[in-house]
Amino acid sequence: MSEQVTADGLPPDNMPKNGSELMKVFLPASPFVQELGVSLAEIEDGRAVLLLPFRPELATVGDMVHGAAIAGLMDITAMATSWAGAEIPEKLRGVTVSMSTEFINPAHNEDLLGEGKLLRRGASLCAVEMEVRSASDQGHVIAKGLATYKIG
Repeated sequence: MSEQVTADGLPPDNMPKNGSELMKVFLPASPFVQELGVSLAEIEDGRAVLLLPFRPELATVGDMVHGAAIAGLMDITAMATSWAGAEIPEKLRGVTVSMSTEFINPAHNEDLLGEGKLLRRGASLCAVEMEVRSASDQGHVIAKGLATYKIG
């Protein structure tokens, strides 16, 4: 019988109590999240806000943020939102099932915020709405999307 561990290999007595706590542990330990430079700004039941700081390596041309970096932020936002407030399942795993993205405005040399809102939590599937905005001008929408994420 295998021993249950957290995302960072902690023993069961240190298991997060819910998905929000899990995201606080998982996100800083994820190599991809760290490669993008994404950090968790806010998390509460059914809602998460993440920050993607601009750096030249994320640009496609000049100072324009590459769409793949924006899509990565949206995917991480959908994941964090799905786990936000969720019960920890017996099998500690999750995966994006589908994601649609609409790029609305370009982002130039600016930090971005990804905000996710849970639309529905089923037995294992979550429907999430995501929006990426400029961190300095939060009325400036960069992209919107919908995702289905599976927990457990």
